[in-house]
Amino acid sequence: MTDSWVALEPGADPAERARTLRRAHATFTEAGTVPRPVRPVVADSWRRSARAGVGPDGAACVELADGDLGAYRAEHPLARVMPLFRELMSTFALDGEHLIAVCDAHGRLLWVEGHPATRRRAGRMNFVPGARWAESAVGTNAPGTAVAVDRAVQVFQAEHFARRVQRWTCAAAPVHDPRTGRVLGAVDVTGGDGLAHPHSLGFVQAVARAAESHLSLLIPDRPAEGTAELTALGRDEAQLRTGGRRIRLSRRHSEILVLLARHPEGLTGDALLCALYEDESVTPVTLRAELARLRGLLGPGLLASRPYRLTVPVESDVAVVERRLAAGAVTAAATAYTGPLLPASQAPAVVRLRRRLADGLRTALIARRDPDLLADWAHAPWGEDDLDVWRALAATRPTAAVRARLTALESELTAPAVTVRRDHGHRAPAITVSPRSGTGGTRPRPQPR
Repeated sequence: MTDSWVALEPGADPAERARTLRRAHATFTEAGTVPRPVRPVVADSWRRSARAGVGPDGAACVELADGDLGAYRAEHPLARVMPLFRELMSTFALDGEHLIAVCDAHGRLLWVEGHPATRRRAGRMNFVPGARWAESAVGTNAPGTAVAVDRAVQVFQAEHFARRVQRWTCAAAPVHDPRTGRVLGAVDVTGGDGLAHPHSLGFVQAVARAAESHLSLLIPDRPAEGTAELTALGRDEAQLRTGGRRIRLSRRHSEILVLLARHPEGLTGDALLCALYEDESVTPVTLRAELARLRGLLGPGLLASRPYRLTVPVESDVAVVERRLAAGAVTAAATAYTGPLLPASQAPAVVRLRRRLADGLRTALIARRDPDLLADWAHAPWGEDDLDVWRALAATRPTAAVRARLTALESELTAPAVTVRRDHGHRAPAITVSPRSGTGGTRPRPQPR
């Protein structure tokens, strides 16, 4: 196959490929191995689906309905480009007896439109607005996988993880916020075998890019002229936009920029050294070298010294979440929170800020008791083991899937910690593995011997 992201290479027999895929799917569900010719993107998705506890006989759950769905859609950024989606895709969908669908970043379907008969058939498997089609909920499918891997994908028949979806073929592409680059959701076309063609993949990619271009003209509230924008949530390497440039920062430079953005008055070298390094043996010379490299990256005049400070105002996504929380705008704060602050950072001051921000938001979500906001947090990577949030979600939306996940989490918490030694004849730290709770994103850490 010339392109592993295309479901069928030119000249392939769809019926024969479907039979081969059904056998491969049966092998995976029974033995856990993925035989050829399953594409790497599909094999990886099957494995993620299995790790998430998805069963091949599962079905999507409707999480938003009626007024809740309407209110959520009205506030979603992709509502602004729905007229564009309809203009570009409706004729294609009606003529081909396909559906067009738009999901959010968590794989929840917001709009499903197209051929009436096809909509009725899709409704039998809950491919309807308000249903969650994330990989972690129903396994491999084009919209859910597109937001999971952040690129356009096709899924042909038995490449779907759930058996009841295996008569369908779909193609989807993620749509990004043109300013921050974060995934807003995906646009999808779903129908018959004819969609397993390079043209359908190119089509949804082109539609997604058109939507991003349109959004760039519609997004209001740009920072004032001369203000730099720092994006550091949900990513290990922050991004700075300044003077028309987009600068990707190293991990250490990301930490420095986050701290200087929070202290426009500046930080002394000693204060910055303590904020960045756990190891007290790190010398000021090391820090000065990092700052010299950062100054060269930013360009002249942006980083001053004595004390170290930025010479232009900086608007960060961290500050946006904090302001919205302080104002009681919990929904707006949750929307702006795209993940933990610099998740891999171990800089003491960043760790404290990361925990404070996440704890403040999750506390507000639990107090708010909005099932949609709680579900978004619980199904995000940083909230999948958050027991308190899952309990709050079960109290407000006690579906079978939510109760099952809560039961599994509570069972994990009652299990004793297990010490695993992975030395294999070499010196290695013991790792204590214990159940996770509270703020997501925590990893087991080596314990001293």
